[in-house]
Amino acid sequence: MTDPTASAAPTPGDRPKAAPADRASAGPFDESEANPVRPYIDLGGIKVLPREGLNLRLEVEEQTKRIVAVGLDYADSTLQVQPFAAPRSSGLWDETREQIRQQIRQQGGRVEEREGPLGPELLAEVPVVAGAEGTSGKRIARFVGIDGPRWFLRGVIGGAAAADVAAAEKVEDLFRSLVVVRGGTPMPPRDLIPLKMPAAPGSA
Repeated sequence: MTDPTASAAPTPGDRPKAAPADRASAGPFDESEANPVRPYIDLGGIKVLPREGLNLRLEVEEQTKRIVAVGLDYADSTLQVQPFAAPRSSGLWDETREQIRQQIRQQGGRVEEREGPLGPELLAEVPVVAGAEGTSGKRIARFVGIDGPRWFLRGVIGGAAAADVAAAEKVEDLFRSLVVVRGGTPMPPRDLIPLKMPAAPGSA
């Protein structure tokens, strides 16, 4: 299921970067920090390290046919990630959290901010309408974000890892194993870093 706020790009602001103190050594990694001999799956703006039980999906925008997010199914959970270009000196996560919070409340959902293993995050209860009869329910999701060097990586965690501690640790480890490839092309801050299909399953 596509996250209802997936298309919302971060908005302007000059805020400090929000990231764990050990980000450079424990991830998510910049391309310059990643181990060059590891067999990453190259998705353009993101590289994913294959692991047992991991299923990868690419989420495509219907109108433009461009890939707008990477979906990872793992440990009975889902992790949707998007890499954005960011300023060299300021972060995007503080302002993006405020934007997500407003959107969820407008949709009639509930959201609270808390300090998680990855830093500040949002725990949200989002209304969901499903089925031909329009039956409604609620979906629990965690919104996480990391400000890296010249990039911002946003994640939405659903399924077991939204509430179960053991599953959460596995998905947080998966999130931290990702590599963001910002590239040298000039890009306005808050633009989605281009994503692409992998060349072949399991290829680097």
